[in-house]
This record gives sequence, C-alpha cells and structure tokens, in this order.
Amino acid sequence: MQLKRADVVAGAIALLDDDGLDGLTMRKLGARLGVQAGAIYWHFKDKEALLGAMADRIIGEALDPPLAPGTWDAQLTEYAMRARRAFLAHRDGARVVSGTYVQEQNTVYAGEMGVRLLTDAGFPLDRAGWVLFALEYYILGHTIEEQAQQQAGDWEDRGIEDTELLRAMSDVVRSDPEERFAYGLELFLDGVRLRLKQARS
Repeated sequence: MQLKRADVVAGAIALLDDDGLDGLTMRKLGARLGVQAGAIYWHFKDKEALLGAMADRIIGEALDPPLAPGTWDAQLTEYAMRARRAFLAHRDGARVVSGTYVQEQNTVYAGEMGVRLLTDAGFPLDRAGWVLFALEYYILGHTIEEQAQQQAGDWEDRGIEDTELLRAMSDVVRSDPEERFAYGLELFLDGVRLRLKQARS
C-alpha cells in the first residue's frame, strides 16, 4: 500500500508519544512505518517540514469542534484551554509546536480566527497580531514548563535551601496546573481588556 502524507504524520505523532521529541528520527519513523527513511522524503523535504505538519495536526485538535459562540475574550479563553490540552495530550507536544512556524491549514485558521475576534472587538490589525503572539507564548511557555515539571519530580527533592522562594514555588508546583494556567490566562486577558479599552477611547 502506498505511503500517504497523513500516514507519515500519524506515525510521527505516535513515535513522539512513545519516545519524545529527542527520540524522533527519520530512521526510527521509517522503521515504524515499515519503509526506508528515504520514502518519507517524498512527502517532507526534511525533518523541520515534518515537525511543522505535526504541529499543525496538534493545533487542529484544539479547533475541533468549532468554538462556541461568545464574546472575544470567552472564545480566546476556550481556545487557550483547548490548546493547552492538545499540547499536553502528546509527549513534548508544546516543544513541537514552539519550534515551528508553519502556514498550514489549522495554524492559518487559528490565526485568522484570533485576528478576526480581536479586530471585531476593536483592536487595530497590527496590535491584534501582537496580542495573538503573546497569547501563544503564554500557552506554549506554561505547557512546556508543565511537561518539564512532570519529568523533573517534586521541587523539594532538588536539594534547594528552605527560603521564601522555595515555599512560594512549592505552592506553585503543588497547585492544580489547569487552575494555575487559568489564573495566568485571566491576568493576561485583564491586560488585553485594558488595552482594548484604550484603543476604543
């Protein structure tokens, strides 16, 4: 049976889930798919292009089903929560997305949706792009740290001296990650609402 592009992406994501980003090689992917690594290059010119397609597939998981109707900030909140879950659903998922700058279907759609929400609310077009980048940085940064924390173990096990910083950070890492994410997201959106108010005045 002929190897299809979608088969390569699906196999690559499965390998990512098993071995992580550092274990994802074209040779191992070829073995998993039962082909020579060269067959993959018929569909992707290099590993970077493959990672871009994987990132687009992961982002697509945050877009299905379509967002519920609502205000601009409610919809951005829903998208951010979904994106976090999509990144966490795959080992090193946030690292894959953070390392790529693709212009594929899901990524373009997510960007266009965000720009439309913000410009319809009253943001100038250029600043709408800035807001979206900042939001994406927050989602990715939080999720990368979340996945790294899962691998590093408890904060107290790292031999750090008992200080106010240790106690403060212990509270952070013991908290529910989704609740912590939602809190930071609301802080971010509070700032966006303030800038929007200024843009409207």
